[in-house]
Amino acid sequence: MANTLLIKNIGILQTPVGSFSHKGEKQGENVKMKDAALFIESGIIKEICENGKLPADAEKAETIIDAEGKLVTPGLVEGHTHLVFGGYRQNEIPMKLKGAGYLDILNAGGGILDTVRHTRQATFEELYDKSFDFLDEMMALGVTTCEAKSGYGLDMKNEMKMLQVVKALDENHPMDMVATFMGAHAVPEEYKDRADDYIELLCREVLPEVQKQGLAEFADVFCEDSVFDVSQSRKYLECAKDCGFGLKIHADEIEEIGGSQLAGEIGAISAEHLIAIGERGMASMAKAGTTAMLLPATSFYLGKDFAPARRMIELGIPVATASDFNPGSCPSLNLQFVMNLGYLKYKMTPEEVLTAVTINPACAIGRGDRVGTLEVGKQADAVIWDAPDMEMLCYRFGSNLAMQVIKKGILV
Repeated sequence: MANTLLIKNIGILQTPVGSFSHKGEKQGENVKMKDAALFIESGIIKEICENGKLPADAEKAETIIDAEGKLVTPGLVEGHTHLVFGGYRQNEIPMKLKGAGYLDILNAGGGILDTVRHTRQATFEELYDKSFDFLDEMMALGVTTCEAKSGYGLDMKNEMKMLQVVKALDENHPMDMVATFMGAHAVPEEYKDRADDYIELLCREVLPEVQKQGLAEFADVFCEDSVFDVSQSRKYLECAKDCGFGLKIHADEIEEIGGSQLAGEIGAISAEHLIAIGERGMASMAKAGTTAMLLPATSFYLGKDFAPARRMIELGIPVATASDFNPGSCPSLNLQFVMNLGYLKYKMTPEEVLTAVTINPACAIGRGDRVGTLEVGKQADAVIWDAPDMEMLCYRFGSNLAMQVIKKGILV
């Protein structure tokens, strides 16, 4: 029996159940097994026991981990990052302290466009090494699967470079990676005041090439005031759909211009941010089953309102939460802090919080069939926490409570 692992003496094993997006009351439904044990073989969960019982093959385990009565959950799933980027943007702090907003900085040639300049200058190796270190940090915090977007190249050459970095990370790092093409993140400087022409370029040349090379599973667009309007976003997403991509959309982050409504209309798997979403947008998403990928650390960092998570749950929208890690609006990759904010600012229960960082984001990045829950037959991604229960994880903030992280049945 090869590559076998027994995790015993689990105080509480807590997990959502099922390979589907959990919405409404199901958002808060978790199984909680006391005095539990997990038996893993070749990276797959083979048996789960509770009430002090050990799995049938427990004595055959090559490796045994004593959880010491601690909480065990599925490995966290990070559903929204801008992981690969050149430079940093701490130089924007003086502008922000004087009251400059996100779009003010972008319109002045900073923000995303500043990161684009640094990303274009960076070599593949520089971006790869920097991103690899970020993944090490994420995994130490309990993240075992991570989505990463392009969008800081904004031309064929550099968008491809970013996506090739993500592909190499997936091949070489223990973290499972999922790539999203986001060439429509901003209008590049060379296309200033010609957003329609840039969208046409993406549709005609870049999206087909990304799909041809198999470098991304999803396509995303920043539908926002002063970036891409609803018409431009619709054209881009329809083209992406024709190319075979799953659809995502940055919507209603700053202004409600119709992005969330478009998400439902076009059948997007997820809509991101949604700080300014209204009832019509939520109704559209609920009807379509679109996941709300909420990013509370961005609200925190920008000093903005928090998305109406409770209302979304009431309306039956699956809610996921993610870091939005990027060099401008959220320079933090700490998904544990996102969990704290989910409880404190979104008023989500600990059970709803766990669902929002496991199975719901897993489904929103096409991985719900293999990760996001602890069930027999699923990939053995798990975290042993320095906490007795989920309440403690939501309550404590500022400390890393991940004691041990297991990825595909291996302690990392």
